[in-house]
Order: sequence, then C-alpha cells, then structure tokens
Amino acid sequence: MKVVRSWLLSITMVITMGGVLFTTAIPQVAFAADACNKGFLGFPAWYRGLTDGDCNIKSPGDDISGFVWHIALNCIEIALVSVAYIATFFILYAGFMMIVNSGSSDIVAKSRQTILNAVIGLVISIAAVSIVNLIAGII
Repeated sequence: MKVVRSWLLSITMVITMGGVLFTTAIPQVAFAADACNKGFLGFPAWYRGLTDGDCNIKSPGDDISGFVWHIALNCIEIALVSVAYIATFFILYAGFMMIVNSGSSDIVAKSRQTILNAVIGLVISIAAVSIVNLIAGII
C-alpha cells in the first residue's frame, strides 16, 4: 500500500509541475501575436481586451460597465496567477524540506501536508483562471 501511495504522490507531483509549466508557457504564446497585450510570466496586462489597433486604450463610451468588468476580471486573473506561483513555491519548498529532513518523521508529515494543501490550492487557482477567462470571453 505504501508503494502505491508513493507512486501516486510521485505521479501527482509530475502532473502538477507539468501543468504549472504548461499554464505558464501558454499565455506568452497567445500574447505574442498581440504586442499591445503582452503579459509577463503568464500575468495578463490589466488592460487586456481594451486596446485598439494602435495599442491605445479605447474609450469606454456608453459601455462603462463592460469596461470596468474587463479591468476587474484582468485584475482577478493577475491575483489568481500569483496564487498559482505561490502554491508552486510551497510545493518546491516542502519537497526540499522533505528531502533534507528525511530522518525526522514530524517534519516529513508536515511537508506532506504542505504539499497536499499547495496542490489543492493550485488546482483551485487553475480552475478559477479558466472560469475568469471564460467569463471575460463572454463579455
């Protein structure tokens, strides 16, 4: 049973880290075509979707609520991407602590719990970014 649990944890970590790298790489490719809306390390620009062809922010005109919603959703996505980076840091930190302190069962248990919590937070963050992008696409 311990071997199965160990393999399952290893596969989960590999999939999670691959997912983090995948979600970090995708927005840069998508933004490369539009020089106005370039992000940095997967963070979207706060004005994404609000520019004209000359990289100027469009006037909201009569649709002030849509303008504000675009800015709010972009800011929410920025916060969620930062949460994903923080969760990734905690996974790496807890893994390092687990490797370094493999003799102490208390620290290993604490590290496992930290990794589990970080993975749960990462999954929630990635799902939330998907939902925000879906809503932004509808608006």
